Amino acid sequence: MIREKKQEFTRRLSNCNRSEMIVIMYEILFSYLDDGIQANAADDYEGFKLAVGKAGQVLARLMDDLDFTYEISNSLYAEYQFVNKLLAMAICKNTSQNLQDAKKVLKNLYDGFSEVAKHDTSEPLMQHTQQIVAGMTYQKGSLTETLQNSEISRGFLA
Repeated sequence: MIREKKQEFTRRLSNCNRSEMIVIMYEILFSYLDDGIQANAADDYEGFKLAVGKAGQVLARLMDDLDFTYEISNSLYAEYQFVNKLLAMAICKNTSQNLQDAKKVLKNLYDGFSEVAKHDTSEPLMQHTQQIVAGMTYQKGSLTETLQNSEISRGFLA
């Protein structure tokens, strides 16, 4: 995953609520799956393994965060296990078809979580984060970002 994409995810994570965090995790997972598909097309097996491994880590995080007091968690866990097997088979067979199948399975879940996130009006999970404003000034070929209230203490005062 390129640096700019990581920065975008980091910015979004710093201002998201619970529902939006799940959506972002799915987007990170899709990004790693796409990286794996691209690496496989370029015959880069090490890059392929790395991308699939990172996708597996995100998937493991989604599995760990399930709350089994809700009945739907059992169904989600089963789907996540199936996707995890697809990722393992992709590495063993060195094929991106399993990654594309995993994306198809996860796409329906992503669409559902996206719809829920649209209606979630809860507070952001992180408090006292810096506000980032983009587009105040432009440079040739790039967009300048400005941090607002950077002089405010965000940590503990001893």
